[in-house]
Amino acid sequence: MTQQLQFPEPVEGVIDAAAGEAAKADGIARATANTTPEWADACRAAIETMARRGVPFQAADLVAEGLVDEPDHPARWGAAFNAAARAGVIEEAGFVRSKRATVHGSICKQWTGTAAFLAGAAA
Repeated sequence: MTQQLQFPEPVEGVIDAAAGEAAKADGIARATANTTPEWADACRAAIETMARRGVPFQAADLVAEGLVDEPDHPARWGAAFNAAARAGVIEEAGFVRSKRATVHGSICKQWTGTAAFLAGAAA
């Protein structure tokens, strides 16, 4: 039996959180810059529609509901959901298995509309 070596906490100097955040920001910026305005607008509207429902959802739900088509590259999803979260439209609602057949049930975030967005949408 092979056992995996595990450390209870990150080893000092091994994980550079600032470098990770910088790489994430760079990736999101590149994905945003390479997204067509038409798809970005459609995705933003789809996220807002799902957020108004007040139930948890994931990217696959937007496509399944016919609210937006798949993007030309999967990185577009992260940029779109990140922008909606920063705008206060959605917030994380845990992690679930993806409903997308192409990713074979990998773990993904699910989202829900924020209380502030829902209050504004009801007004």
